[in-house]
Amino acid sequence: MNYETVIGMEVHVELHTQSKMFCSCPADHFQIDANQHICPVCTAQPGALPVINGRAIELTVMTGMALGCEIRPHSVFARKNYVYPDLPKGYQVSQYELPLCEFGQLRIPGDGGIDKVIQIERVHLEEDTGKLLHQGNSSLVDYNRAGVPLMEIVTDASIRSADEAFMYVQKIRQLVRYLQASTGDMEKGAMRCEANISVRPEGVEEFGTKVEVKNLNSFRAVRNAIDYEVQRQIEVLSEGGAVRQVTMGWDESAAVTKEQRSKEFADDYRYFPEPDLLDVDVTAEWIDAVRRQLPELPDGRAQRFIESMQLGDDEAGLVCEDRAVADWFEAVVAAGADARAAANWITGELFRRLKDVDGAIEDVTVTPDQLAELIGLVTAGTISGSAAKEVFAVMWEQGGSPAQIVEAKGLQQVSDTGELESQVDAVIAEHTDAADKVRAGDSKPIQFLMGMVMRASKGKANPQMVQQLLRDKLQG
Repeated sequence: MNYETVIGMEVHVELHTQSKMFCSCPADHFQIDANQHICPVCTAQPGALPVINGRAIELTVMTGMALGCEIRPHSVFARKNYVYPDLPKGYQVSQYELPLCEFGQLRIPGDGGIDKVIQIERVHLEEDTGKLLHQGNSSLVDYNRAGVPLMEIVTDASIRSADEAFMYVQKIRQLVRYLQASTGDMEKGAMRCEANISVRPEGVEEFGTKVEVKNLNSFRAVRNAIDYEVQRQIEVLSEGGAVRQVTMGWDESAAVTKEQRSKEFADDYRYFPEPDLLDVDVTAEWIDAVRRQLPELPDGRAQRFIESMQLGDDEAGLVCEDRAVADWFEAVVAAGADARAAANWITGELFRRLKDVDGAIEDVTVTPDQLAELIGLVTAGTISGSAAKEVFAVMWEQGGSPAQIVEAKGLQQVSDTGELESQVDAVIAEHTDAADKVRAGDSKPIQFLMGMVMRASKGKANPQMVQQLLRDKLQG
């Protein structure tokens, strides 16, 4: 029997705010000693009262807008009751029946070049939990993360494969980074995923029993955990068994899902409105003000680059993957560089060097104006492409003006017809066998002869002019 996979995704995104969700403690909890950013509110001391972080509301609504959601003018925080050691209050302040954002969508690449639309059910706001640190037979609790603003983005069950889930999570991370709502660093826990997975016989409308796989903290884990869980469920059903509704964890080292507990239902959490917080009411004017903060989104920006700058689909996608890279690219073009040449340099030489040093575009010391100047020297025929890479290496390591580097290193390209003609004649005289083959109609040796001229000129000869001279002399 063939089975169809049915997946819904929940993505938790830590918002990039200065303070926590309901107190003034710094929200930064990475690479600091345990329990340094805590106070009576986020550790649930008796009598401590929460205050809503307005910036967290703003970033959540902005994300909802980018996903095409309806923004609720009235939303409510609720208590979600469950008892874990890393949850100091014994409940989590979240949103349930009345979230901030509902009914959106996100497009991912589909088969045959046709995008697939993933429906977004809700985008809501809650507080993060602390972290448990296991040491031998003991567990220690670090509350630095407790109370950090956590945005949850929930899809319907329209995802049909691990690959689609993988692409969806990638697009979500790209989006929250573009909005500067979050770093999206899955390796640090700033973004985590949960997948609700079931399978059903092909052609059957009714959903199968859903299993939740929690805390997937890398793209690789999303794909591998879903693939494994789908096969596990198919094997259970094929052997005549029944899939149980449970919560599973992903064991990265063993590459298996493992049962953690029976699955809770909404009633188990005993939701009720948080009595210590006012309801959230936003005006149409406030919503319009937030909408004006939205940047140009990645898909729209890529399409603009394709239409107005004649970039290819792949080029535009690579350049627009990161907002800072797209901004840098536009600065290079604004400085006078050809758009396609700028895209090639950025996605080629620049990306290669960034990868070598595990750096980001913000770390680049070469300025957009300098790269535009370098591209201009190549376009004008002042230097060759290979010489340009040599100049770029100096700019990367030491800085400096491209023109000054070219002058200092004597890298100007030779385009003088008389000088080039004498070099071409010398190479033809030295390599008569290759020259005779070209005269006989075999054009392949021209590349060899070009290489010899370039070697003789120490790479300074204009390659287009050399090729044309060779063809004129040998092919008539």
